[in-house]
Amino acid sequence: MDKKSHIVALDSLELGSHVFDFQLDNSYFSTIEASEVLGGEVDAKVRLIVEEDSVAVDVDLCGTVQVTCDRCLEAMDVEVDVYEEDVDFEEEPQMLDMAWLAYELIIVNLPLVHSHQDGGCNPEMDALLQSHLCTEVGEDE
Repeated sequence: MDKKSHIVALDSLELGSHVFDFQLDNSYFSTIEASEVLGGEVDAKVRLIVEEDSVAVDVDLCGTVQVTCDRCLEAMDVEVDVYEEDVDFEEEPQMLDMAWLAYELIIVNLPLVHSHQDGGCNPEMDALLQSHLCTEVGEDE
């Protein structure tokens, strides 16, 4: 993805609705300076509604990202399906980096714990983890 293609000068847009479609792919995720997402394929649609004194931003994201499993440390896929209507900004921006906005929305909508379904972790790591589990010892042991 060309870095300049997803940056919009908001004051240069005409009044009305503007829709931008783009893809966040492995090359995008590998070039940004954030390590939570290892890669992925996410279709992004950003709709800007420009009015006389404001800009409304709606973002629709759908796809899959790869993150590190917290349990076995292997890559795993997480489905992304986010629709954010009328995104709020602390202050009205002059420029909008739509790809970075999409990335931030992906991150805040990921589950807090990243782990494979039961049986999906690396078997060697799973066995190692199981060998270090603490279990209660009964009084008679």
